[in-house]
Amino acid sequence: MTTVLLIIHLFVTLALIGVVLIQRSEGGGLGIGTSQGMGSFMSGRGTANLLTRTTAILGTLFFALSLTLALMNRGTTGVGRSLLDTPPAPQTSAPAEPAPAPAPTGPTVPTR
Repeated sequence: MTTVLLIIHLFVTLALIGVVLIQRSEGGGLGIGTSQGMGSFMSGRGTANLLTRTTAILGTLFFALSLTLALMNRGTTGVGRSLLDTPPAPQTSAPAEPAPAPAPTGPTVPTR
C-alpha cells in the first residue's frame, strides 16, 4: 500500500512541478511566448483560472499524500531511536598490508 501511495505521490509531484513551470510569473498563465497563451486554446483569464485551480488541487493532493505516508510509516522504526543514537559498527576486517614500493621510473645508470 505504501509503495502505491509513494508512486502516486511521485506523479502528483511531477505534475505539480509541470503546472507551476507552465504558469507565467505575472499571473498571466501559460506564458509560452505570446500574450494569448496557446493561441486560441483559451482566453488569458480562463487559462489563469484553470492553472490556478489545477495548482490548488495538486497542492492539496501533495499535502494529503505527504501526511498519509508520514502517518503510515511512523511506526516502522524503533520508538524514540535516532540514527545518531546508535554507536558506529566496529570494524572486523584486519588492516591491509602496505603496498610494495614502486619501481624507479627514471633513466638507469649502468654500474661498473
